[in-house]
This record gives sequence, C-alpha cells and structure tokens, in this order.
Amino acid sequence: MFDRLIEEAPRFFTYYNMIFVLQAMGTTLLLTAAGCITGFIFGFIIAAIRATRDPLLKPLRFLVIVYVEIFRRIPFLVTLFIVMFAVQIVSRNVSLFAIAVLSICMLSTAFLSEVIRAGMESVPRLQIEAAETLNFGFWRTQFRVVLPQAWKVIIPPAFAFMVMFIKDTSLASQMGVIELTFTGKSLMNRGFSPFLVYGVVLAGYFVMSYPLSRLGAYLEKRLASA
Repeated sequence: MFDRLIEEAPRFFTYYNMIFVLQAMGTTLLLTAAGCITGFIFGFIIAAIRATRDPLLKPLRFLVIVYVEIFRRIPFLVTLFIVMFAVQIVSRNVSLFAIAVLSICMLSTAFLSEVIRAGMESVPRLQIEAAETLNFGFWRTQFRVVLPQAWKVIIPPAFAFMVMFIKDTSLASQMGVIELTFTGKSLMNRGFSPFLVYGVVLAGYFVMSYPLSRLGAYLEKRLASA
C-alpha cells in the first residue's frame, strides 16, 4: 500500500489537482458561510417573533414554530432533494449550487433559531420586565438588554453547529455540487488510491474546521470573563 502511495504521490500532487481541491474547499466554505450568515439573520428574526407576546402575531408564531420543527427533523439530504424538485417545478435553469445554498439556508435558519432562542430565554425575566417598565420597547430591549447577555449562551452551540455544518455540506455532492467530497470522488475515478485521495480530503476538512472551533473557544472564554 505504501509503495503505491509513494508511486502515485508525484502524479497526484500536481498543480491542477491541488487547484481543483482548493476550489472545492472554497465552495465548501462558501456554502457554510452562506448558510450560517443567513441562519443567524433569519434565526434571530424567528427567535424574536417567538419571544413576542402580541396576540396579533400568534398565527405568525405558529407558522415559524411549524417551520422550525419540520426542518429540524428532516435529514439534510432529504431537504436537498425536496428543494431541488420543488425549484425545478418552477424553473429548470436554477443551478445546483443555488439549490444547495437555498437548502442549507433553510436548514441552518431552523437550527440556529433554536440556539438563539435558548440564549435569549437564558436572560432573567425580571431584567426584561424592568426594561419594559422603562419603556424600552421590544426591539430596544432585545438589542440593549437581552442579546448582550445571551451571547454567552449562544456562542458555544452556534460554533459547534458551524463546525458540524462544514462536514454536512458534503451531502451536496450527492446532487452534483462540486465541493470537497465530490472532488474526492472525482479523483478516485481517475484511479488514485483511496487512502491518498481521502487523506487529502480529511486534511481539507480539518484545515477548514479547526480554526473555526478554536475561534469559538476563544470567544467563549472572552465572553465568560467579560
């Protein structure tokens, strides 16, 4: 086995193969970033809607709860194909990458909304009531009272989710998106050793996920001491 690895290494570690792998890593990071940024924005909106007590928003609260509960329980691969078939009913010109981004955003919004909601609910109710007594208003209370304290609870699971999500984007390869796992399959089809190919794929995922996990640990310690 080692003789084969040594023999194939010069042919494998060529300029074009490494560019192919790096571009795939960029696609993986782009999918992750799009999902997590969108998930944080819409996740906060959903968590804020669920935190309101306005009777007029009760139907909307019901709808967002249904959305969250459904997408947190559907496997990501199933979500990918459901979105793909649904989008292709409307238009067949939408790229597979765009479908993957849409699926990832829908899933991350559902998961991160629960993370954010848990953080917001960790803030003592008496502080929120005190802010309401001072006529802060709902949004001012969220941004001035709730979120500054909630970040300590939100950051650890949010970064754990993002690290996990880097790996979960590999499922997009099942529908033809050229990300890191798809690149591994493509290089395998060229006859390279699976130990060599997936060793590089493993290293690629580690290089992308480890700095993110360290950043999460740093922010967690920084917020804990604040």
